[in-house]
Amino acid sequence: MSLLMSVPPNLVQSIRAFRVVELQEEAARLGQHFLYAHCIAGATKQQVLGIISESFQFPKGVGKNFDGLRETLTDTMFKASGEHTGFLIVLEQLPNTQKFDKEARETLLDVFRDAADYWADKKVPFRVFYSFE
Repeated sequence: MSLLMSVPPNLVQSIRAFRVVELQEEAARLGQHFLYAHCIAGATKQQVLGIISESFQFPKGVGKNFDGLRETLTDTMFKASGEHTGFLIVLEQLPNTQKFDKEARETLLDVFRDAADYWADKKVPFRVFYSFE
């Protein structure tokens, strides 16, 4: 029985009852890419985007802003590899700081929602789980 049986294939949702290690194991079992970023050290948009870009091993300079991140999560990733089996992404402890506030968090999650829609059109699972500090 799949851990993700009750989770639609293309969504962005709170991690809630899921544990990171279980999600990582499930991604491996499904043959999907597992991308993880622990974001608590970021106090600004630039720092959070830098942590995500570095954690996901994106090329240097990629994802310096929300549009760049959106492009990387969609077209760049689509062109970068052959067969796409799916993506399981965890954004853990998104910060709540003066320079990375609720609006910045929502914009970031919207970027991942746009990417989930992009991949849904291609029939490729793209699940994003997040938590706030």
